Amino acid sequence: MRPRFLNNDEFAQVVRNAPLVAIDLIIRDPEQCVLVGLRMNEPAKGKWFVPGGAVRKCERLADAFARIVKAEIGLEASIGDAKFIGVYEHLYDTNVFGEEGFGTHYIVLTHALDLDHRPPIVSDPQHSGFRWMTQAELISSPDVHQNTRAYFL
Repeated sequence: MRPRFLNNDEFAQVVRNAPLVAIDLIIRDPEQCVLVGLRMNEPAKGKWFVPGGAVRKCERLADAFARIVKAEIGLEASIGDAKFIGVYEHLYDTNVFGEEGFGTHYIVLTHALDLDHRPPIVSDPQHSGFRWMTQAELISSPDVHQNTRAYFL
């Protein structure tokens, strides 16, 4: 079977009734600054968050990793280039559809990707911009979402 994105109605049913599996990316430059994007959609709208995305039905994790890195920031990388950090659980009261009555539940497979240079970042429609932050800035900033801060505590 080939992986595919669900249409909006199918995806809304999943968000209402089941957790989503996702990959988050802790991307570090040579100075150990971490890349974060300012989210334009729920959940976590208006907060700085590490790049990431949901795994598609029938999509191998290695393929999802490569697709998410490319789609979110325009880089080519494989899961073998990264270090697995751990499994996290993210619970939100909101959802991408802006509908009342259900939140979003993610099971997140978090990976760290250390780069040998700071590349130009190609923004995507989910972020209004990207920036590099030190770990101390990430931990202390109220504008960084608590689920991103948790990766560094």
